[in-house]
Amino acid sequence: MTALDRIDLHLLAVLQTEGRITNAELAERVNLSPSACLRRLQRLEADQVVTGYAAQVDPLAVGLGLQAFVRVQLVKHEAEVIERFVERVNGWDEVVACHALTGDMDYLLHVYVADLADFSRFLLDRLLNAAGVADVNSSFVLRTVKRSPSLPLPRAENPPSSPKSLFNVST
Repeated sequence: MTALDRIDLHLLAVLQTEGRITNAELAERVNLSPSACLRRLQRLEADQVVTGYAAQVDPLAVGLGLQAFVRVQLVKHEAEVIERFVERVNGWDEVVACHALTGDMDYLLHVYVADLADFSRFLLDRLLNAAGVADVNSSFVLRTVKRSPSLPLPRAENPPSSPKSLFNVST
């Protein structure tokens, strides 16, 4: 795992909120020369700390007016059943995230569709027809109170108490 110092953490914090910032602007914000900043960024990308860059799109602007969280329970927890379910989920564009869970449900799907009719088609034609699905429970989003693509990065001056080896905090 890559050791992150306070400059790396500052660089990551800036990139999470301003992904299109130029290298020169980024270098100025983190108090580095442009060449040193670019080397750090390239290292973070090569080490898969920075895994990509993407635009944030307003769902309503592209006709996705209904958002749902769908909890799924599988019939069996055999490798073949899980593999088949995961393969299907990865082929469904409506599912923007899928998480394996502990507890009474096995997976949590985050789904975007145009409207209730689209959700009904997704549920009846795809999800409930997926082999291995025993139970489904859906909740619809009424209002989004907070949505942040940014991770809660540790602050360099106050690193977490868990694996200190992850942080090489130097001054």
